[in-house]
Amino acid sequence: MTDTYDASTDVIDRIADLAPGSATYATRHKREKVAAATQRSYDALFDPALPDLTLADRLCVALYACTLSNASGLAAHYAQRLASIGVDRTVIDPIAQNSPDALEGQPSRLRAMLNFTRTLIEAPIEGDKAALERLRDAGIPTPAVVALAQLIAFLSYQIRLTAGLRALQALNEAEAA
Repeated sequence: MTDTYDASTDVIDRIADLAPGSATYATRHKREKVAAATQRSYDALFDPALPDLTLADRLCVALYACTLSNASGLAAHYAQRLASIGVDRTVIDPIAQNSPDALEGQPSRLRAMLNFTRTLIEAPIEGDKAALERLRDAGIPTPAVVALAQLIAFLSYQIRLTAGLRALQALNEAEAA
């Protein structure tokens, strides 16, 4: 992972379809350190060397959070990332279609992570002790649970930021027309 920020590889800009020179791009990059910190957070959370959760697990969680949130651009991004690391379509497609129960032959660990994701995305108040115990019962150790919760929090931010930027861009384009 690198500490330098390259705006040309910014995931949010790409997913929100922000082009340098556009009003929305300028607004987002007015505080470059925030854009850079968001990209560095993404890079850190999806670093293949990150312990406790496999990259495939983290990308499955990301795909599911985006699917649940109707964030189609981000969902497509995470589905592509899963495919690029060799995850089979029999895993990607049920998650992308909001059918995690159709994940036949997958470890209970993945299903528990997806259920926890659903809880935190749809009803965060239910992310209580019982929800955490279900993760532990699926064999997920405490450091991995912490990493999972941090990932889901980041995804919620990323989803909302992207949606807000797309809405702002549409407004800017409408005003320019």
